[in-house]
Amino acid sequence: MADVRVDGISKYFGDFGAVKEVSTVFEEGTVTVLLGPSGCGKTTLMRMIVGLETPTTGSVMIGDTDVTRVPTNKRQIGMVFQYPVIYRGTTVARNLELPLVAAKMDSAARKKRIDEMAEIIGLTDVLETNVDRLDNAGRQKVAVAREVARQPEVLLFDEPITNVDLTSKLELKRSLKQLFTELRQTIIYVTHDQTEAMSLADKIALMNTGRIVQLDAPRVVYDRPDDVFAGWFLGSPGMNFLRTGFVVEGSSLHSPLLASPIPVGAEAQHATTMGIRPEQLTASLDEQPDHVRAEIVDKAITIGGRMLLGVKVQDLEIKAVVEHDIGKNASSSIWIKLPQENLHLFDAHDRKIEAGLQSVG
Repeated sequence: MADVRVDGISKYFGDFGAVKEVSTVFEEGTVTVLLGPSGCGKTTLMRMIVGLETPTTGSVMIGDTDVTRVPTNKRQIGMVFQYPVIYRGTTVARNLELPLVAAKMDSAARKKRIDEMAEIIGLTDVLETNVDRLDNAGRQKVAVAREVARQPEVLLFDEPITNVDLTSKLELKRSLKQLFTELRQTIIYVTHDQTEAMSLADKIALMNTGRIVQLDAPRVVYDRPDDVFAGWFLGSPGMNFLRTGFVVEGSSLHSPLLASPIPVGAEAQHATTMGIRPEQLTASLDEQPDHVRAEIVDKAITIGGRMLLGVKVQDLEIKAVVEHDIGKNASSSIWIKLPQENLHLFDAHDRKIEAGLQSVG
């Protein structure tokens, strides 16, 4: 296995920049998920890494080798697409075996490799089954196992579970998680699905408008977003953002959403946006000294039985995810608190203000 380095890589189609001056390292033995909305540049970046697109500027390194102008079939990369690429009309075992035959591996080694891959990804019971009899999820498992069996230096996955039904998607996600854990291979995985990214990634490379805006562990990207986009894109719903309704005076932050001012650093003077995730508020049915009273404007049940409330303090409306019993028993109002450790401040360029909030105590 090897790391993958891109340095100043861009791709322009006429005047449109699909990828703009991206420089980063996809670490050896790490699952890095390229995450972002449609049109953000993630697939174009992946295609330049694999050699299906030629960069307008910049370079691609696999290990110590510059592969920027190297043909795809010479890059020691395995690739799994949205639709399974398999040999139709043959068995699962034969699909796994053919690339190994091409690599001139002897029969005993081929058998061992096939059995290992089948065990890891859950194909042992169907090795002698014709792939035409499998459903889409089963065929995609074959496509994954076939690429992994070749043991390339890098594996790339382009939205591999997009085109399967929900039940199969969950099963395939579990299989991929187990596979990635056992392989410890250099893997670049492209998706627009944040749940997929959070469950499969060692690191998330979040993309927007042709650039990587944050590269970090999933919980770090979620809990400490570097910009407003990261706070908005991750989460269901995303982060609450307030462009008004707060003011920094000296070393204190004031807001009707806060029971009392909180201490902030000098950098907070540049804050134009305050943010907090809906599930990181605390809520109570009863009055609390460090909470403020909020009017309930709407309710909805969320995944996991919790409730999503729209609440309003003066003219400031935000969303809060609360325990089901609290949401069910609340009538017209509720008491909420915005914990200081969960607040985020952003500047006029929507970038995080690093030391804007002072630590509690």
